[in-house]
Amino acid sequence: MAFEAVVFDLDGTLIDTESRTQAAGIEAFAECGIDVDPLFLQSLIGKDDRTGAGIVQARFPDMDFAAFAIAWGAAVHRHHARGLPLKTGVMDLLGAIRQPVAIATSSTRAQADLKLGLTGLGRHFRHVVTVDDVARAKPAPDPFLLAARLLGVDPQRCLAFEDSEPGAEAAFAAGMTVVQVPDIVPASGRFAHLVAPDLMAGARAIGLVT
Repeated sequence: MAFEAVVFDLDGTLIDTESRTQAAGIEAFAECGIDVDPLFLQSLIGKDDRTGAGIVQARFPDMDFAAFAIAWGAAVHRHHARGLPLKTGVMDLLGAIRQPVAIATSSTRAQADLKLGLTGLGRHFRHVVTVDDVARAKPAPDPFLLAARLLGVDPQRCLAFEDSEPGAEAAFAAGMTVVQVPDIVPASGRFAHLVAPDLMAGARAIGLVT
């Protein structure tokens, strides 16, 4: 089909932040005296901060969560200060797309603005939808539906790129065609029309670019 717009997730899809966030989480748990299972941290990928905080507090009810949150925030800042590499093929793909593009992210507005500023990606997108802009975060379809509305395009005419399961589920529920490019966690394929090894391979296979 001929797509009229493209909507990208941010973390783990355009920017290689997930591995750094995972490393920061391990450091923060260690500061609180907890040797955390990396699989537990992976279960937080694709979830917004509020949801993730609830999961952490439920798993570790005796931990000083305020201290943990400060430690994780500081660790994330240290990792971001070292640079935020782009995922493979990002600039090539953005340069090849002729349709209007937007971002739908589980990051807050402040977080998204910081990442887009550090990487210089902001100029490529007409709209950036963050978790602050919607009533329900991913895996609800709200971020993708809002992105489509801002672009003035029917969601069913939009192509979405995602890395995580919650993100792919959200785009799928919005009625978009979904290309999932898994980052740290393998894709189940349940919510993807195509699972691809990288962005350009996915874009070519789905017919977005040649």
